Formats: sequence, C-alpha cells, structure tokens
Amino acid sequence: MKITPSTILEKLPSGIFLDLANRKQELLKKGVDVIDLSVGSPDLPPSPLVTETIAKYSSDPLNYGYTLKGTAEFSEAVSYFYKQRYNVDIIAEKEVLQLMGSQDGLSHLALALVNPGDYVLVPDPGYPIYEASVAIAGAEAYPMPLHEENDFLPVLEDIPAEVLAKAKLMILSYPGNPIPALADRRFFEKVVAFAKKHEILVLHDFAYSELIFDNRPQISFMSVEGAKEVGIEFNSLSKTFNMAGCRIGYAVGNEQAIRILAAFKSHIDYGIFLPIQKAAVAALTSDFVDLADRVKIYENRRDTLIEGLNQSGWQVKSSPATMFVWAKIPEGWTSRDFAFQLLDHAGVAVVPGDAFGKQGEGYVRIALVQQAERLAEAAGRIREFLKVRVEV
Repeated sequence: MKITPSTILEKLPSGIFLDLANRKQELLKKGVDVIDLSVGSPDLPPSPLVTETIAKYSSDPLNYGYTLKGTAEFSEAVSYFYKQRYNVDIIAEKEVLQLMGSQDGLSHLALALVNPGDYVLVPDPGYPIYEASVAIAGAEAYPMPLHEENDFLPVLEDIPAEVLAKAKLMILSYPGNPIPALADRRFFEKVVAFAKKHEILVLHDFAYSELIFDNRPQISFMSVEGAKEVGIEFNSLSKTFNMAGCRIGYAVGNEQAIRILAAFKSHIDYGIFLPIQKAAVAALTSDFVDLADRVKIYENRRDTLIEGLNQSGWQVKSSPATMFVWAKIPEGWTSRDFAFQLLDHAGVAVVPGDAFGKQGEGYVRIALVQQAERLAEAAGRIREFLKVRVEV
C-alpha cells in the first residue's frame, strides 16, 4: 500500500529547522561543538513562582480532568496584565481566548475565518506559520515586502486593488520575527484606518511584547483607537515568562473574532492542564520584576554579539527588540549557503533568511539563546570563518 501526503501538505515548504537540526546532529556525532543560535527557544528558566505553582496544583489528583477552556481566573489575569503593561482595557469575559501557545491560534485563525479564493496579507519575511496557515485553509497568501529602507514596515499603498477586494485578513508582528523591527503608533493608526476602509481583520502577533530594549515604548496594537473594531492580538507566555514548553498563550481583541476562533477551537482541543493555567495566572499577576531583569540579560547578549561581529568586519545592526538579530550577510553568498557553510566550518547554527520568505534572501537570523560568554565565542568563530572564506 502506498500512502501519499495530502495536496495541502505538499504545498508547505520543507522545514529549514529540521534540515539544520539534522546537519547539527551529524556534526555532534563527529564530536563538533555546535553553538546553536537557530531556534528561538528560551534558554532561561521560568521564575520559581511558576514552577512552584505547577508543582502545587499538579500534586492534586483532582486537577487531571479536562478543563475544556480557559478559566475565568485566567481571562481576568490577562485583562490585568494588559492594563498594567500596555494600559489597555480588555473585557475578560468577551475579549480573551486562551490558546495552546500563540502558534496554536495563528495556525487556526485562517481556518476559522477564510475560504478558498480569499486573500490573506502576510509579511515577507514573516514567521513561517503565517503563510502555512493560509495554505492549510486553502486561501491565497499575498506577501507584503518588508524592506530596510521602509523600516521593515509594509507599504500598504502598494497592495493591488484586486487583492484588497478579496482580502479578508492581514497579519502583522511588531516586534517581529524574524525581523526584530518595531512599529510606532502612527503606523498602527494607519493600519486601523486601512483595515476599516477595506474591511480587513488585522491579526497582530505580539509574542515579543516584553523583549523591547533601550527603554523603547511597548505599543500594543490594542492600545490604538479603533483597533478593537478591526483587530485581534496574539500573545504568549513562552517568551515573556519562559514557559515555552507549557504551551499556553492567548488572543485578545475583537469580540466577534474571538468568538469565531473559540467556536473553531471547540472542535480541536479540550483545554490546557489546570496547573499550567494556574501558573500562568501567577505569572500574569506577579510584580513583573523578572521581566525587567530578563530584558537586561537579552540586551547584554545582543550587545556582546553585535560588538563581536562588528569587530570581525561584519557590520550588523543592533536589534531594538526580541531575542533575534537580523543580519545582512556579506556579498557573494546566498543566505542558505552562508548558513550551512557557517555551521559546517565554524560550528555556529543560524537560520537563512529565505526560510522566512523571498525577501529574506541576503540575511540570516541569529537567536540570542545562549549565555553572553557563548555568544562571544560564536562571534570569535565567525570572525575566523570570515577571515578564511570571505573578504568583508
């Protein structure tokens, strides 16, 4: 019997992360010390408050049944967090939906909202699930190029009228992944007006909301006047509270969009383990001291890596946010060749920019997921690699 994949699966690109992981394993078997700066998985531990709460509630055998959905306590905690951190009023009962991580919601929203023939406006480069979710839903993704000369913001006026006539959803992310760019309030106001005019729902991915550096402002899309009328915002405890493996996040915003996504999810899952919900509540209502400390750690890591790369002659711009550096590679390489040569010859794993879209060619994404000392070592290895292999 021959088993073949669906046509939808065949449309999805092969995962570069899997390719990198396989190459990394081959090198590790040969005894190579690999510094992995590819996957954006937090290496810092959650606070003791989180681990102690999980331990407390997981010891109760009555907490092992289906939760079916997020608790009222969780929704209230999200509302509290948004008010305290972004000065946004969120109605807990109507404008919050618990997710199994923001990836869960990102992968399901298109399925809940769009149909074949509809367009979804996606950033290019963008996080892979954005375009993949559209393909799974059978709709058409229209890439919005993000160029450095435009501060990595899409030029909304460049989107063709025939696309806008069929566009139902726009996906944005600031601070972004893979590009750690920020959007100002003026841009978000423009997006709100644009979405109202063309009747497009805006999905804003705000997963890196708490990793913003150098005292820059944290701007939730929901804080912009009119945003709730046209938008829904996804956030996560993965990066903010180092709870990536717990798989818990949430969406806030437009009540109708929240209700539609909740209806779709009712066919998919049976809720998140109660002790994890309890830990999320504890984190969202804490004193937030850990958040400031974490930002300082990532700022130090960023500065260490950028300084080391610049010393090598590879001039890389400093990141204003997130756990990533978006680096323009030296001339004479493709992104993929550069990334794999760097892994093979320097033992440093980064992600080629074309993995995130056509406009990512010419860049690599470097994750700040190692201690500063290890990042300094990575920069040293890259310096030696560049001396031998390229002229910079």
